[in-house]
Amino acid sequence: MLKQFDYFCAMGNTDIFNNLSEDAFNEQALSMYFFQRENNPVYRQFIHALNRASFNPMHYSEIPFLPVEFFKTHRVASGDFKEEEVFSSSGTTGSIVSQHFVRDVEVYHQSYREAFRWFYGDVYEWVILALLPSYLEREGSSLVMMAEGLIKDSKNKLSGFFLNDIPALLRNLKMAQQQKDKKILLLGVSFALFELAEKHHPNLKGVTVMETGGMKGRRQELIREELHRILCEGFGVSEIHSEYGMTELLSQAYSSGKGIYRCPPWLKVVITETEDPFSMAPKGKSGLINLIDLANIHSCGFIATRDLGRQHADGSFEVLGRFDHSDVRGCNLMVG
Repeated sequence: MLKQFDYFCAMGNTDIFNNLSEDAFNEQALSMYFFQRENNPVYRQFIHALNRASFNPMHYSEIPFLPVEFFKTHRVASGDFKEEEVFSSSGTTGSIVSQHFVRDVEVYHQSYREAFRWFYGDVYEWVILALLPSYLEREGSSLVMMAEGLIKDSKNKLSGFFLNDIPALLRNLKMAQQQKDKKILLLGVSFALFELAEKHHPNLKGVTVMETGGMKGRRQELIREELHRILCEGFGVSEIHSEYGMTELLSQAYSSGKGIYRCPPWLKVVITETEDPFSMAPKGKSGLINLIDLANIHSCGFIATRDLGRQHADGSFEVLGRFDHSDVRGCNLMVG
């Protein structure tokens, strides 16, 4: 009998940020599933629509995944609470954006801090330079909150945001490169990094360049390989790092090059067949990316994205593009 996850309702739970074994992750995911099935009206209704109301999974791969589109049309929340923060996705004028109602924003702070430590070490060792103009121009960006937190945690006077002040960014980069005891992270939205490489060609040898994806309507979209080739040539670096995250999640995966992503221990990727969301795709075969985020305590921890991906034997994964026929996921089950 699975123990009741009362701590999922508690504020500031840190248990999920330990180095979970596969069995421990499975137990936590199943316990969160039963908790959210009872306490999340949208998720409960979705499960009923799938005729799986009495289904008791034994493994996290059997858990139904809620289509990410529901964050655009419903309040996806587990329990009745007053949110501390509402994260919203970027979108074109007049478009419907996703909203993530965050009961305890400290869980998000813990998640991105622990994930950064997991992949890159102590943030105090870094100078964090953020080039995120499209995100800074609106409210409700989880990416801006993450960058702001890492900048603050770095405690380095050269760290900061750079909206359109490219000369200041280049000055700080040059001064940071002279601090031999510090590592440098340039975190930027794709179109801003593209323009920086195209117009200024700064020598960023030794700098970790991380793109967050998307041209945000500023440029024609490029496939990842082409974008990374242009950035590598423009900056004089051998690899481009990437962050894979979204408004609907409180955790991120990271790539240190070639578009191969890895998750922190509390985030898991499940690839399912495109025509059957209840069948896992074999390792190495493309399918739909589903995510289990144990930090999504108070929303829904089981998200079906619209992304196509492929998982490798070591658990790493690639993002191959978008899936156009999202209705097969069952998004239309709750219309009306």
